[in-house]
Amino acid sequence: MSLEARLQTASAEYQKLQSDLAHSVDARTRLDTQLSENEMVKKEFAQLTPSNTVYKLVGPVLVHQDQAEAKTNVETRLEFIRGEIKRVDGQIKETEAKSDKKKDELVEIQAALQQAQSQTSG
Repeated sequence: MSLEARLQTASAEYQKLQSDLAHSVDARTRLDTQLSENEMVKKEFAQLTPSNTVYKLVGPVLVHQDQAEAKTNVETRLEFIRGEIKRVDGQIKETEAKSDKKKDELVEIQAALQQAQSQTSG
C-alpha cells in the first residue's frame, strides 16, 4: 500500500476514533446529569416521614406509589447509573489510547511521506 493510501486510511480511522470519543464523552455527561438528579431525589426521600405521600409521573398522570418501592427504585437506578459511568469511563480510556496510537502512526506516515518527497525532489 502506498504511503498516501496508508495516510488516508489512518486519517479516516483517527477521525472515527475522535467521533467515538466525542459520543462517549456526551454519554458520560448525560450519565453525570442523571446521577446528580437521582441523588437529589434520594436526598429528598431521606427527609420524608412515613405519613408523606409519594407520587410517580406515568405519562400525564400522577400515580400513588409506595415510599419503600420509590426509594428502592431510586437506589437501583443509582447503582445502574454508577455501573454505566464505569463502563463509559473504560470506553473513553480505551478510545483515547487507540486514538493516541493512531495519532503516532499518522505522524510516522507523514514523516515518511515527507522524507520520500524530499528524496524525489532532491
